[in-house]
Amino acid sequence: MRTPMTTHPSDTSPPEERHGFIRTLGRIDVFFLGFGSMIGFGWIVLTGGWIQSAGTLGAVTAFLVGGVVMALVGLVYSELVSAMPKAGGEHHYLLRGMGPRAALLGSWGIVGGYVTVILFQSVAVPRSLTYLFPDLPRIELWTIAGADVHLTWALVGSATAALLTWLNVRGIRQAGLLQTSAVLFLVVVAVVLLASSFFGGRLENVEPLFTGGGSGIIAVLVVVPFLFVGFDVIPQSAEEARVSPRRIGSLVVLSVVMAAVFYIVIVVTTSLAAPTASLGSMDLATADAMTHMLGHPFWGMFVVAGGLAGIVTTWNAFLIGVSRLLWAMARSGMIPRWFGVMHRRNGTPVNALLFVGALSMGAPFFGLAMLDWAVDSGGPSIVITYLMVSVVFLLLRRREPGMERPMRVGGRRPWVGVLVGVAAVVTTTAMLALYLPGMPASLSPEPWLMFVAWWALGLVFLVRIPGGVRPGPEAEEELSARVAERTRRRSGRP
Repeated sequence: MRTPMTTHPSDTSPPEERHGFIRTLGRIDVFFLGFGSMIGFGWIVLTGGWIQSAGTLGAVTAFLVGGVVMALVGLVYSELVSAMPKAGGEHHYLLRGMGPRAALLGSWGIVGGYVTVILFQSVAVPRSLTYLFPDLPRIELWTIAGADVHLTWALVGSATAALLTWLNVRGIRQAGLLQTSAVLFLVVVAVVLLASSFFGGRLENVEPLFTGGGSGIIAVLVVVPFLFVGFDVIPQSAEEARVSPRRIGSLVVLSVVMAAVFYIVIVVTTSLAAPTASLGSMDLATADAMTHMLGHPFWGMFVVAGGLAGIVTTWNAFLIGVSRLLWAMARSGMIPRWFGVMHRRNGTPVNALLFVGALSMGAPFFGLAMLDWAVDSGGPSIVITYLMVSVVFLLLRRREPGMERPMRVGGRRPWVGVLVGVAAVVTTTAMLALYLPGMPASLSPEPWLMFVAWWALGLVFLVRIPGGVRPGPEAEEELSARVAERTRRRSGRP
């Protein structure tokens, strides 16, 4: 049964905009939403580089360490989402713990990360299909940053963007069904990979176990935030889940753990399938390694089909996440209220979806090289938000110890929760430092320019936020009231 969410008591938007989300997602749907968001296309393209940089066990070590870091952040999110199961996730946590301006900045970071990943997925679709259909790129249009752009190639990405946007506008039930189906296929691919390498892999292929020393492991570790971003999609869709707040929190952590397991399985199976020295010459290392091991191109195509499923799960989940976050920001008056319009029948933030959908439809025409820069620029923005949420976790533990927390990290031992929060702050700070100039994940000039431009745009919205709103349980209501009052004054209404 569809149960619309109640509207905010201080909501002054027109009646056609005051329609709530529809609770249709069950436990499996919520888990697949978070897990699927972290399994994109990178495991096919990048695995060979990981193994060559760090060795088989070196790459596994990097994912174990990175998985622990992300699990710490996941624990922080799990408590906060159980206490505040609202669409928009981080927006509400930061608003309550730090106030409106911090909420805008933290939300802005995640929006930037989400959007760049979505744009990249619109290019990853035609790129992966080219592996299956080599003649796909036809009618050359132009060259951007050294990458040729072909009309047929770009249209495939644009058509996929239009289809996924339409599906999400239709409703969360349809988007959730797509997510579940695609994730199940991904699981089948992983099982086939594991079984094939067990029977057909060679142990001598995994040598060397470690290469590059600590720097090799760090080279793999720095991609973990980008690969694992997406578990926070679960909090974004909390108002559409038919799941208890406590269970939502546990699903956040479970999705992170299972994503780490998936990546480790991919690293091990790829290293068993082909010699490390040959992985560097492979275009799509995991797919080509399977072809090498089993001796037939069908298996490479089968793995690429899994990669396509991963693109769909990530893209679909991020569309859900970014549209809900834009909706929450708009309802608080932080960005134009146009983004807060809800579809009357389907219960989806239609304008936010159409906006992001339009961006992703145009992205393939800019080619792969430019979008690589965009994705690189989104990485540090995501980590900034994770750091801010970790700090808020500690602030709320101190300021509001009595706040209802259905899932409390550490249970009756408060010091455990504080220790987890401190560890999350320290590790996310260390992750952020890796992007600085001279560090292993330092950005090239182009991504830095995009990073600065994105945050400069955020500052434009920052100055529009009414002052005088203090952090706390009433921050959201007070901010909404101040925005409504400002709107009435500007419109000349009494």
